[in-house]
Amino acid sequence: MVKIQEAILVEGRYDSNTLRQIVDAPILETSGFGIFKDKRQLALLRRVAEKRGLIVFTDSDGAGFVIRNHIKSAIPGKYLKHAYIPDIPGKEKRKSAPGKEGKLGVEGMTREVILSALRAAGATIDGETAKAEAPITKQDFMELGLSGGAGSSEKRRCLQKKLDLPEHMSSNALLQAVNLLYSKEELWAILSEL
Repeated sequence: MVKIQEAILVEGRYDSNTLRQIVDAPILETSGFGIFKDKRQLALLRRVAEKRGLIVFTDSDGAGFVIRNHIKSAIPGKYLKHAYIPDIPGKEKRKSAPGKEGKLGVEGMTREVILSALRAAGATIDGETAKAEAPITKQDFMELGLSGGAGSSEKRRCLQKKLDLPEHMSSNALLQAVNLLYSKEELWAILSEL
């Protein structure tokens, strides 16, 4: 069991059940799109985020990104960390058919994938120390042709695919994920291969 300081926000009870087998941390649920109507739950999430930090850990499908973006608009970014699972085709064991986009959600991920995503998000894990490096900036993205120019969205899509990141990420979310996973030198090397 890995002890994590921040609280973790997932979409539903099956995601919660999966995480409870892997991490020792407070795990909260959005009840899917229920978070849009539940002002008390959102107020609780704000308070928890301010007190101990909140890791948003939604599925990599379109619905997961709608929920993630709602949380991002409702809670100041300085209290949030974002964990992303890769786009992996398949269906969860409990389901008779895959979801609309045919991707596994948080509940279908392995222990290794979940822990990797949490580490990449910058989770505060007991017994581990985080590395500090100069961040990749929006200016770097512009200089690399990943934003603000002709073909930049296609170049970002290629990078997301190469890095096995969810396809629905905005350029800001991609920047955050790249900063969590790679150094500037590593990113330059990856882009030179594309």
